[in-house]
Amino acid sequence: MTAMIRIPRCNVLGVGVSATNPAAAADFAVALARSGSKGYIGVTGVHGVMEAQRDEALRGILNRASLNVPDGMPTVWVGRSQGFGEMRRVYGPDLMTCLCERSVREGQTHFLYGGQPGVAEQLKANLERRFPGIRVVGTFTPPFRPLTTEEHAELARRVSEAQPDFFWVGLSTPKQERFMAECLPRLDVKVMLGVGAAFDVWTGNIRDAPRWVKKAGLQWAHRLIQEPKRLWRRYAYIVPAFLVLILFQALGLRKYRLDG
Repeated sequence: MTAMIRIPRCNVLGVGVSATNPAAAADFAVALARSGSKGYIGVTGVHGVMEAQRDEALRGILNRASLNVPDGMPTVWVGRSQGFGEMRRVYGPDLMTCLCERSVREGQTHFLYGGQPGVAEQLKANLERRFPGIRVVGTFTPPFRPLTTEEHAELARRVSEAQPDFFWVGLSTPKQERFMAECLPRLDVKVMLGVGAAFDVWTGNIRDAPRWVKKAGLQWAHRLIQEPKRLWRRYAYIVPAFLVLILFQALGLRKYRLDG
């Protein structure tokens, strides 16, 4: 069995966000897949942190993740302020790139779960073009509702036949985190990774933000411009509320524990 890397976490309003970077996160995922253990990896930004403020069960799911990488510059800035100077953003599509490149060399396999009808199959084709030799051993497009007993059984059958190393979950937060926590024990997988909109970014259904926008912590605004009707209510609450609560935490006016 492979010895697991221990990665410390910063405290972002009671959510433990791993003080890592894309390469180290990919190393961790590879080691976890080799270890003989099972686990899930969260990709958490401000949205996930704020959802966890009103959902104790979700906060526990995030804190029990094998790794919970910082998907957003605000979480990185909080981590650096707590002494984790080498912490870097781990954007979902970037993590997918790192792991796909590694898997071609090391023979590890992938299963794609999520997206609108046809997206997972399109993503499979795109990955096979981008990474010659990659082994995508299955796809599954879920309905926009909880899976039925029969659908769970069909998913379990497909996964059992494929036995993937990396099971990518392309759903929205917090749906994907709940799915991973619930289904990890049921499915014959090694590592589950919840990467949100990465499926749509990789297939061109969402335009990726320029690098300077990402570094400035303004990717939420870039997404809002693309999907104003769906996202404006979310960001109208999340952004100011996060800033206020982080200020309270930094000043010691509110204390947050990292409970699992």
